[in-house]
Amino acid sequence: MSGPTGGTAVVVGASGALGGAIAERLRGEGLDVVAVARGGPCAADIGSDDAVATIAGAVAALDGPVRMVVQAAGLPAAGPLETIVPDALGHAVALKCGGLLRLVRAVDDRLERGSRIVALGGHYGIEPAPYACAAGVTNAALANLVRQLAVSYGPRGVTAHLVAPGPADTPRLRGLSEQAAQKRGVPVEQVLAERAAESPLGRLVTPSEVAWAVATLLAPEADALHGSTLGLDMGARRGIF
Repeated sequence: MSGPTGGTAVVVGASGALGGAIAERLRGEGLDVVAVARGGPCAADIGSDDAVATIAGAVAALDGPVRMVVQAAGLPAAGPLETIVPDALGHAVALKCGGLLRLVRAVDDRLERGSRIVALGGHYGIEPAPYACAAGVTNAALANLVRQLAVSYGPRGVTAHLVAPGPADTPRLRGLSEQAAQKRGVPVEQVLAERAAESPLGRLVTPSEVAWAVATLLAPEADALHGSTLGLDMGARRGIF
């Protein structure tokens, strides 16, 4: 893979397990990384319009084009379909989809031919599961938005991509599994095994694997993936299309 020869990447959600792994990988690819998280280094709440000016200011301090932006902000836990507060769906979509638009607008004037817009979605946007209600609805909406960005930015040579992992082995998943285990009165290992069993490989995707997939999109050949979803579900999806 021939990657960039300098420039900047902006990663939103860099304090999380997936965002942090992505930021580290992109630094290894030779990019300056603006790591956006509520607690810094670039302190911004991507759910607020104020984030646009904050990110734009951080990018302006660096030389070269923005080679890649990554929306990797995590969603707050909202519960299963049976108990989720309906307003939580709107909040989740606003955070992920509205956040992606804010991120793109913050760097629009620094994008050039070959730049990548990347959103981290999820398997449940394609394969609905009632226990992951908000994630499923939000990631389906995110896939639609990525397609819209592909149509809009394609003429400029800027490509848009959705990376959709299955359940990832992160502290967040383990925390949610602990809550589910307590509610059901079963060991947390049983809940984690159930998530892993969704894959024919019987395991969860790792943050380093997600970071690898995102970094792969830096290659010029990734133009061919413009507007598409890159599934990292360990074979969990049963459908052909």
